Order: sequence, then structure tokens, then C-alpha cells
Amino acid sequence: MESIETEREDKFDVEADFELPTLTSLVPVDGALSHSETNLISEYFDTAGHDLLRRGITVRRRTGDSDNGWHAKVPAEKARTEIRLPLGSVVENAVPEELTDVLRGAVMGGELLAVATLTTRRTVHTVSDVHGVVVAEIADDEVSVLLVGGATGPRWREVEVELGPVGSESFLKKAGKVLRAAGARPSAHPSKLDRALSVVRELPADTGLRLLADYLDEQVQAIVAGDVYLRRGLDPIHSTRVAIRRYRSTLRVFGSLFEDEPAAHLEAELSWYASLLGEVRDRQVQRARFAAALRELPPELVLGPVASRIENDLLAEQLRYREVAMAELDGDRYRALLTTLSGWSRGLPIDGEVSDGLLVKLARKAGKKAVDRAKSAVRGTDDEALHRARKASKRARYAAELVAPLVDKKVSKANIKRFKTIQEVLGEHQDAVIAAEILRTMGARAGTTPGENGFTFGLLFERERRAAESAREEASALEL
Repeated sequence: MESIETEREDKFDVEADFELPTLTSLVPVDGALSHSETNLISEYFDTAGHDLLRRGITVRRRTGDSDNGWHAKVPAEKARTEIRLPLGSVVENAVPEELTDVLRGAVMGGELLAVATLTTRRTVHTVSDVHGVVVAEIADDEVSVLLVGGATGPRWREVEVELGPVGSESFLKKAGKVLRAAGARPSAHPSKLDRALSVVRELPADTGLRLLADYLDEQVQAIVAGDVYLRRGLDPIHSTRVAIRRYRSTLRVFGSLFEDEPAAHLEAELSWYASLLGEVRDRQVQRARFAAALRELPPELVLGPVASRIENDLLAEQLRYREVAMAELDGDRYRALLTTLSGWSRGLPIDGEVSDGLLVKLARKAGKKAVDRAKSAVRGTDDEALHRARKASKRARYAAELVAPLVDKKVSKANIKRFKTIQEVLGEHQDAVIAAEILRTMGARAGTTPGENGFTFGLLFERERRAAESAREEASALEL
């Protein structure tokens, strides 16, 4: 049976003669530290062009310990989501259909083939709390590689710190400090397979172009991960849309750096895909918003089946739009979008030179535009103007994130915080405006439907209008 787990770990490169430091300082009060050894054999699969590896995804068949089975690891912000299947009785060197199905978009039509077999001699140091629950496992690994065709790959040693059920980010920081003090270095490779294949990426010579390429590639990784999650039946809608927004914002803010036609085409296609997912996400947000609002009303003011009407109608719409999005995942237009994104990851269509100074200049220009739009919008009464100001603030925030390594750290943090605040305040205004319109429509319908009543919808409508006005006032009070 398939299972899904979230994995959060930090990896460290160490020399062959590295001495693991004493770990007792990491053990919680009345906790325990235990040790075990095992030998692991992991056979990895990818396309001939390493499409999965380029997107931070790994697929392996592992034997040797309690972790036996097929594993597909997919990026999920700071962590990774691991889809697991038992070894089963599958054809040798054939990835199970359950995994190939969810990886259809990620492999770009390529066939999954065995690419390397890694043998790991692992010593595990398990930190547990007072109740015996695992806080973290610190794995000291000696790795050897056998490439397809029989060639011997590199050998190395590394240390992994993986959080358990009661582990925390603070533990990772503390463990990292202990390991670095002993000579360990944060790993230069995101996975063992990346190091095993000695993947060489052609990095741009100048810092500015490299920052731009890396930032966009991070968004593609999130979009492809969202594809896998969607096909698995999970809900990556929000994170996927954020990645699309970041990519589109980069095309807008730094548009003068790209060739016009390819950039315009990609922006249009990303907009199309974002709109598909947006229809789903909007219903998710509205359902949660209205449910919370209803809980705050006194029961005597809820007349008729208001909660069920809102939930049933919006959920039906959400599921219908999700079906539309799912159907498009296997369509020609979506496949062409993934192909285009992959092409941009291999080489951006840059029109001229990209300097650090030019990136900073364009980011500052986006920031000034966002502030000007916000100042103008809060002085008026046009809801659409506030919405445009919100989108401009998002673009300015994402641009500030991209150029953060090129500017003063305090200035960068202040800019990002400033634009995020504007975005959030104006976002509440936009959410309230949209919610009010939905409630107006539902209330009018309820007023003519037997057994229903428009009264409560009217109360909720007025609540949203007040929320919109409050957000406008809050925006006017911001130090722009």
C-alpha cells in the first residue's frame, strides 16, 4: 500500500577521516541516544536527460533496512514529500505504474531508466525524547557508486540530520552548529544521486544572470512538484500559484532583459495555467472565509440552511474546476508549457548583458511603481485600483527577494517586509470585495428559493463591505 511522508533533513559534506562529535548535547532532558548500523542498496531511476534530477525529484528502489521499498522524493519548500510503495513483485528495473503515473509531467515524456546504484554503509545515531519518540536521526554515511554499464562512480562520506515526529527546526540549527564546529560543511549537493552522477550545471559567469536563472529555476521546481502532487490527489494549488506568480512577476519587472517574443509567450501561458488553478483556489479560500464568518454569528441570526448552501455550492464549483485543471495536465498546451519552462531552465533567452547593478535598478523601479500605485489608489474609491496596487506590491516584493544577495541585508529585509505588508492589507480588501459579490448573488437566489432566506446572506454581505472599508482605511494609514 502506498504511503506519503514529509521528510525534513539537512545534509553535510565531511572528509573520509571526519570524527563525529559527541552528540549528548543534542539529547533532551531524560531523553536517550542510541546507535545502529545497516547497509543500504539504492537503485536510482531517471530519464536519459536527468529530467527528475533537474527538478530536485529522485526515484529509487531501496533494500537493506526497515525503509525498504520504492521511494519518490519531491521538493516541498524546505522539506521533501516522500511517496512510498512496497517492493512488491515488479518487473526488474521497472518503476511501478503508481509512480510513473504521478511523474508523467515531471519526466516530460521520457522513459524512466536505471541510472546508478548506491551502496551506503550507515551508522545511525537516534535522539529520542523522554517518551521514546524520535526527535531526529543523525546518519553517518559512507557511500559508493556503481553507474549503469558497470563503471565505478565517486566514493564519499556525508552526514544527514533528519527530523523525527517531534523534531523541530531549532534542533536542526543546534545539530548543524555542533557538526560545523567539528569540520562538517553544508552539502553542495541536494541529494546523493546528484553527487553520484557528478551533475555539472553550466552556470552563468556573472552573478546577476546566475541569480536570475536560479530564482526562475526554483519556481519551475515548485511548479513541477505541484504537478506531481496534483496527479497524486494532493493539494498544492497555493504553492504552485505562488511559484507561477513569482515567475510571471520576474518576467514583468525584469522584462527588458529578455527577448520580447519568447517572454511574452511564456507569460501568457503561465497566466493561462494560473487562471485554471485560481478558480480552484478561490473557492477554497471563500469556503474557509464564509465558514469562519458564520461561526461568529449568533445562532438566532442564521436563518435557513446558509452553511450547507455556501459549502455545497462552492465545493461543487471547486471540484468542477479541479477536474478541468486535471484534464489539462495531459493536454498539449500544458505539455508545451512544461517544455518551454524546461528550455528556459537550460538557457534563458537574454537580450543583452545582465549586470548586478541593472537588476537592482529594475527592482527599485518596481518598488517605486508599487508605492506610487498604492498612494494613488488609497486616495480614491476605485476597488480595481487597489487591486492593481496590490499586484504591483507583489511584483516589488518578489523583485526584492531576487536581488536580496546584491543589496544591504537590512535594506533588503525592510523592503520585503514593506511590500508584503501592503500586499496583505490590500489582499484583505480584495478578498472582502469578492466575498461581498458572491454573497450578494447567493442572497438574491436564496430569497426566491423555497425553504431558504436571504437575511443571513445580507448580514454576511454587510460584514464583508465593512471589512473592505476597514482594509482601505488601514491601507491609507500605512507609511508609504
